[in-house]
Amino acid sequence: MAQVRRPDKAKLFAGVLTSSEELLSEVEMALVKLFGPVGLQSETMPFDSTDYYEPQMGKGLKRKFFSFEKLVEQDTLAQAKLAANALENDFAGRLPVERPVNIDPGILLSSKIILASCKDFSHRIYLGEGVYGEITLQYSGNEFRILPWTFPDYRREKYHEFFDNLRRRYREQLSY
Repeated sequence: MAQVRRPDKAKLFAGVLTSSEELLSEVEMALVKLFGPVGLQSETMPFDSTDYYEPQMGKGLKRKFFSFEKLVEQDTLAQAKLAANALENDFAGRLPVERPVNIDPGILLSSKIILASCKDFSHRIYLGEGVYGEITLQYSGNEFRILPWTFPDYRREKYHEFFDNLRRRYREQLSY
């Protein structure tokens, strides 16, 4: 019989989507209050792989990733999603659109990236409290690999570059 053991901690990150650079800075400060200091962050990138969010969020959307310095237990992803949803609600009404900001938390492990969602689907696993987890990218053969359901933007090389750097930092932290 296999022995139950505590899993490795994870690297928490959040992908923030908005059309406002000013709002992006405010969201970063709010995320720091929730999750602690930012360790790594991506450049601000255009979000133009899909127009899915335009009806709610408008045009000219940009994505920026923030990772948080402290490693977390893997089972905190559901709570992070709920906190991110509450934060989105706090920013409601700040722009002349229905949804000024979208905050997608996820965790990075050596072999995968898991995103949190409040929507069920065939490839998602229930985490609790109305939140599901999805393996969005798999790390294999020294690179992140897309899966059939990987979101269009997560297929981009710029995202993979950020996650490669984040994975290196994560593995350094695990070795401490």
